[in-house]
Amino acid sequence: MRLFTVLVFISVFVPVQIFSEQSFCMSDDQIISELTDEDENRLEEQRKIIKQYLDENSLEKFKTPAGKLGTLRALLKAKVFSAEQIYELQSMGAVLGDVFVQDIGFHWVMVEDEHGRDPAIRFEDTSIIAFPLTMISKRIERGEEVDVFDLYNGIAEMLLDLIKNEKSDIINKKP
Repeated sequence: MRLFTVLVFISVFVPVQIFSEQSFCMSDDQIISELTDEDENRLEEQRKIIKQYLDENSLEKFKTPAGKLGTLRALLKAKVFSAEQIYELQSMGAVLGDVFVQDIGFHWVMVEDEHGRDPAIRFEDTSIIAFPLTMISKRIERGEEVDVFDLYNGIAEMLLDLIKNEKSDIINKKP
């Protein structure tokens, strides 16, 4: 059985899970794999839901992390999606995940366990994995106001600390 230590759980509903090898037992059934073409298409369809609200000038800005976050902020401020529109809210989470990919160097993977198969972002080949699709939707479902810049900056800071700690652990373990 593979052993891990749970370093951080962000939010009551665990939209982000970050693990490091040591002492927390995870199911042997959990499988991390690269995205299939079908997975890529699903994420692209979710991005299209968000991009449909952009004009030509906004589409150009959307290419940057700040442009993506600005788009999400505008959609949230305008309350374009209700708390019942889970797929659309999770589409915003897909775009948020793209910001982590573009800004910090994560990459999309699929995580499969006894609960199903979900897109996640992973840093390099480490155990640092986050599930951005629900980072916005779970908060909206709970009736919270979401400042997407604060959300991103807070989670990014924690992830960067974990990356720094994991790299430091690797360096300190070398003979």
